[in-house]
Amino acid sequence: MATLKPFAALRPKPELAAQICELPYDVMSSDEARAMASGNPLSFLHVSKPEIDLPPGTDHYSPAVYAKGKENFAELASQGALKQDAQPCFYLYRQIMGSHAQVGLVAAASCEEYLKNVIKKHEFTRPDKEDDRVRHIEILNAQTGPVFLTYRAVPALDEFVAKRTTAKPDVDFIGKDGVRHSSWSVTDAAGIQFIGEQFARIPSLYIADGHHRSAAAARVCQSRDGAGHSGQFLTVIFPHNQMQILPYNRVLKDLNGLTAAQLLHKLNAVFVIQPNGVAQPTSKHKLGLFINGQWHTLMFKPEFTATNDPIEKLDVTLLQNNVLAPIFDITDPRTSKRINFVGGIRGTAELEQLVNRGDYACAFSMFPTSIEDLMAIADAGGIMPPKSTWFEPKLRDAMFCHMI
Repeated sequence: MATLKPFAALRPKPELAAQICELPYDVMSSDEARAMASGNPLSFLHVSKPEIDLPPGTDHYSPAVYAKGKENFAELASQGALKQDAQPCFYLYRQIMGSHAQVGLVAAASCEEYLKNVIKKHEFTRPDKEDDRVRHIEILNAQTGPVFLTYRAVPALDEFVAKRTTAKPDVDFIGKDGVRHSSWSVTDAAGIQFIGEQFARIPSLYIADGHHRSAAAARVCQSRDGAGHSGQFLTVIFPHNQMQILPYNRVLKDLNGLTAAQLLHKLNAVFVIQPNGVAQPTSKHKLGLFINGQWHTLMFKPEFTATNDPIEKLDVTLLQNNVLAPIFDITDPRTSKRINFVGGIRGTAELEQLVNRGDYACAFSMFPTSIEDLMAIADAGGIMPPKSTWFEPKLRDAMFCHMI
């Protein structure tokens, strides 16, 4: 069962939400954040990436950075730009990106259930990134970036959400990237009880995005041992059939001493190769290869996909095990400097540009990993290869802050 609690969120004044709410801290560099927040003292990047207010070159993990974040957070609250609700609520958060719409429940999830794997993981975390989020939560005494969760859709919850979102939203704005963000409050006792009861019947929740935030929240909870901590962490939870996963593409610095013709000859043992292919693969087990100004469609030969192991049959795994390791000599894509990863939001034109200007020798475009594959792997206790999924749209920091 999943235990969810309502909470009194610290939220932006509705008319200021477009100026305050920002993309997550980990999808941009400090230089990009500095440019995005320029001229906007209300930008939440002053809290989530406070190094932008300190001299360039400042160590991002220095105490001064976290102290600046705390100062900026307090300033937003003291001037009334952020204000805490008077009573605990659940919230609904809708995002519209082009033709895609998704509505999630904003709730406080259980740190204990995270530790007991009721809230299931599919990625490893890095200690340095965990430590960073721990320090950020500790000094703010708040979680300001939500964890992106999913669950297997429940018709009764779908109907409840559809009805509640016909009302006028509390907050409604369109971000600079064109994504529309709207939120509603569930304040009535009947609605709160209904949500709690429905999720109490759901056996598992799944982390889509936010493994470091989750791990950090649980660590803070454990370190306080219940003292001054609710035992909960900030989440937005979407039904699985509304999730949009984009591909996570690969670019290679070199051909490991091969010519393009020699590479294609080696790839011919793994794939059925179609020259003059399409940039974006159209189905599972198909990839695109961009080299020498041309796209090739690569289709894994059946003998390579004949497995029931949910991890081994992922395209990212098949590419790693049959191409990147044996042909390119990239045995650990987490640490290799010869490979980079490009989120699908940037499109295949970005891959062409990177190769055409000589930054990389070739690019592989991927078909997106499915949410069903993610849940199957998490259910089996498995860990997905790095950079397997790119979720869009991204949840905005500061739409809801959870004070602990």
